[in-house]
Amino acid sequence: MLSKKKTMEMLNVIAEMFPDAECELNYRNPFDLTIAVLLSAQCTDATVNRVTASLFEKYHTPHDYLSVPLEELMEDIRSIGLYRNKAKNIQSLCRILLDEYEGQVPKEHAELVKLPGVGRKTANVVVSVAFGVPALAVDTHVERVSKRLGICRWKDNVTEVEATLCRQVPEERWTKTHHQLIFFGRYHCTAKNPKCNECPLLSDCREGKKRKKVLVGEE
Repeated sequence: MLSKKKTMEMLNVIAEMFPDAECELNYRNPFDLTIAVLLSAQCTDATVNRVTASLFEKYHTPHDYLSVPLEELMEDIRSIGLYRNKAKNIQSLCRILLDEYEGQVPKEHAELVKLPGVGRKTANVVVSVAFGVPALAVDTHVERVSKRLGICRWKDNVTEVEATLCRQVPEERWTKTHHQLIFFGRYHCTAKNPKCNECPLLSDCREGKKRKKVLVGEE
């Protein structure tokens, strides 16, 4: 694992590459964002945005999602992976919001993770993006990049990755770092074909150097 100094040097390079990184999910309010992040599990943001373009026109409040049969909501999000379970979770979540939170999304992380379909990552995104509370959500991009760069260990689970990043990164940079790591993983250090040849971090990236050796050997 890297030192805090080396970690920040790498993250500063990534910050220069993607200074304007932000949440790419479309939403109007904390409730919409919660639904969108719930839908994004094992699904791309682009696909979620295509679905929510019509979904958010049809449904505006928790009551709206409960006013239709479950089968209708399933059909509305059918192109989303795991749409059956996600539709069930949305209606269960909406019922709890109405019964316990006056129809409003709670601002507290501990309350958010109690909602159906809302895990730690979703809660971190909601509190940071919707409510401005520093948080560092770990999705597949953040996890992959952190491990490739050596910031975290390959055997670390997502909770351990989050804990390591939060120790290494100043709290005031947690939210921005989350988005910048996502952009770096989504558009540069991609899962299958990372752009190692043009990466400014190649000389310090253990995974990149390993890949380069493989490519040279193949030649």
